Amino acid sequence: MPFQVSPGVNVTEFDLTTVIPATGGSTGAIAGEFPWGPIGIVQPIENELKLVERFGEPAVSGNAAATFWTAANFLQYSDSLVVVRADTGGLNATANTAAGAATGYLIKNSNEYSSNFIENNTVVTNAVFAARYAGALGNNITVSMFANTSAAQFNNWTWSSLFDRAPGTSYYVAQNFSANTSAPIANDEVYIVVLDRTGVISGAANTVLEKFVASKASNSRDENNNSLYYRDVLFNQSRWVYWLGHPTAGTNWGQAANVNTIYTQTAGSGDGIVDFTFRNGTYPAAVAANVISALDVVNDPSVDVGLIMSGPYDALVANKAISVAEARKDAIAFISPPLSTVIGATPAASSVTYRGTISYSSYGVMDSGWKYQYDKYNDSYRYTPLNGDMAGLCARTDATREPWFSPAGQVRGQIKNIVRLAYNPSKADRDTLYKSDINPVVTFNGEGTYLFGDKTLLGRPSAFDRINVRRLFIELETSIAAAARSNLFEFNDDFTRSQFISLVDPYLRSVQAGRGIYDYRIVCDERNNTPDVIDRNEFVGDIYIKPTRSINFIQLNFVALRTGVNFEEVVGRF
Repeated sequence: MPFQVSPGVNVTEFDLTTVIPATGGSTGAIAGEFPWGPIGIVQPIENELKLVERFGEPAVSGNAAATFWTAANFLQYSDSLVVVRADTGGLNATANTAAGAATGYLIKNSNEYSSNFIENNTVVTNAVFAARYAGALGNNITVSMFANTSAAQFNNWTWSSLFDRAPGTSYYVAQNFSANTSAPIANDEVYIVVLDRTGVISGAANTVLEKFVASKASNSRDENNNSLYYRDVLFNQSRWVYWLGHPTAGTNWGQAANVNTIYTQTAGSGDGIVDFTFRNGTYPAAVAANVISALDVVNDPSVDVGLIMSGPYDALVANKAISVAEARKDAIAFISPPLSTVIGATPAASSVTYRGTISYSSYGVMDSGWKYQYDKYNDSYRYTPLNGDMAGLCARTDATREPWFSPAGQVRGQIKNIVRLAYNPSKADRDTLYKSDINPVVTFNGEGTYLFGDKTLLGRPSAFDRINVRRLFIELETSIAAAARSNLFEFNDDFTRSQFISLVDPYLRSVQAGRGIYDYRIVCDERNNTPDVIDRNEFVGDIYIKPTRSINFIQLNFVALRTGVNFEEVVGRF
């Protein structure tokens, strides 16, 4: 008990209520090529609408389209996905550079912009605005800006009806820096309208995408005390543009307001109206190295993912996805063979050949191909790899059952959003595929399309050659490891070991009750925590698990017997 100098009553509280936490292994992850969106950072996406909003509608064809639909298909089963847009090399964001300028500006993401343009206060001298993200989509943007106090000239501005009055002095500046009656009005307000000039973004030319009331004063604030400075307003609120620099025809733009500051207007054509047309955005296709670099972002253990999709990419990307899963030890990678493999003359043999280029690992899962589905954005039909659906089935299994249940079969393995399979394996082909650890996806007449196998890519007989066992151990290992951190820096004695067992045992009993394991044993005593272990400041807990197995083969024997035969005479003979 704590030491007391004089008589008294001391109350001490011990917390022995620690429990095993749940893990977040249902979150999907995909890295690849997209026409829009931030580059090189993890973006959480909860539905297809958000996917389109952040990364743009899919292209008509190519890997960018297939990557989008892999992600969208996963979201048919789950509302938890993270996306990393790959830097495809040569990407440029559009900006209002001069017509003859060779390039735009590459701003990969908001973190990079904040570091360069806000924290370091960078100002570009030959451009005012840039598209929010790299790619050709930004070439369709125009920014129209008005910063003239004249009501007559304001009425000449095409977009004046979007605002109540001509710009003047912001309330904050007027209240804080115009108290001296001899000081002039600051005229710091500026109106900004972001337009879809061509209609490619919205479907109609000159559609207003966004509008803003902002200030030229760097210290102006709105009624909620947020920055009203037009650089910050665009950074915090716009989905389409960033600020780069100030117009050359104005004075004091970007300066902090004081009682003597006047912000002169932009010249434009003499009426304060200035339109900035964007150009020079580029969007080259991704190569495997670009996607591999993007997958490195997912390898960060602080990124909570459990289901990594390789999308439409080749064996280089597939093997990278598996290596990320193996390095993390809390995720599985999902692989599909190339489309050319499964629409050729010998899809089973070709798929087996392709499988030979993929790593052997219990952290990898391979399916048998692609599905044909409707593309509502382009009003067409297209092929999409099934690995998004495979990851989705696992996420759905987590939601409806537990990670240690197999995602295959009629109960949990139904494929959504499908017209037909690119390749529907026959029984003979299914035998060929399954021998090589390829899980067939099959359409059965009158029954639907579903996953018809649950092997990992381990490549040898083991409990870990099944998806449910691998995911069981991921669940057990990550959950118990997280709980075990509470024992760090405690004493390695009987009390701590007993506390560890009392923490783990109820959890394993609950998994056993949930049909995840047949039996288990926990050993954490002097047998494995020897004096040498203790002297090395280590702590050992051995957990023995007998995992449950999914049924892959059913044998039904129907035996006809003579009337007088006793059943007990023949039971067990067949």
